[in-house]
Amino acid sequence: MCVKLLIADDEDMIRNGIAKYIKLHTDRYETIYLAKNGQEALDIIYRHKPDIMLLDVQMPHKDGIEVMQEAYRAGVLPCTIILSGYDEFRYAQQAIRLGARDYLLKPSRSSDILKKLNAIADEKFKEPEEPVLLPEGRNRIVERAKDYLEEHYYEDLSLTEVAEYVGITASYLSNLFSKQVGMKFVDYLNEVRIDHACTYLRQNYLKNYEIAYKVGFRDEKYFSKVFRRVMDMTPSEYKAGKNVAG
Repeated sequence: MCVKLLIADDEDMIRNGIAKYIKLHTDRYETIYLAKNGQEALDIIYRHKPDIMLLDVQMPHKDGIEVMQEAYRAGVLPCTIILSGYDEFRYAQQAIRLGARDYLLKPSRSSDILKKLNAIADEKFKEPEEPVLLPEGRNRIVERAKDYLEEHYYEDLSLTEVAEYVGITASYLSNLFSKQVGMKFVDYLNEVRIDHACTYLRQNYLKNYEIAYKVGFRDEKYFSKVFRRVMDMTPSEYKAGKNVAG
């Protein structure tokens, strides 16, 4: 899925920072246009017809509401998320009447903004029927998801959260894992967690319940159950075996 995105904000740090974050964390946006005022935003809309627009309210020359009004009258208004430092309900009312899909207040985290953008992109565009494959049959989306799990395995992760990070729906990511990895998403996540748990067990200075929490489990009994299923032994048996071997 390739989407054209317009980011319109008069603050250079915000405009460029969001664009940089998006480029680093997804390749689904074919082109990202930047505008530092309302008139530039309109010029880009008329010339390039972006699919989605992240729009600041207070900008020089034309404010965000004026941009939406003119683009709406011309029939070229992109799907719009309003980003504003002004917590005034009248702005939200005007923006929603014009068709804004969401209204975010500054400061908003780039990760939250990207989630909103990806949600709109998922609604607006169909997902590809066939995933793009990397060399050796690997899927780029799955590899990014696996990298994310490796970095955040100790957090309270969900399929939906990881799917939002890689820019697809939860059901699509679930299907990709089954096809490309040969197991369910949750089973792969548990294997990652158990692998890290084994490292802690070999070090032999943390109690089992401490290790369980460190690797992302919130219940020691469930941790032991998953560990036994993955390793065919209990955490205590694994620890004892490694100590004897050492």
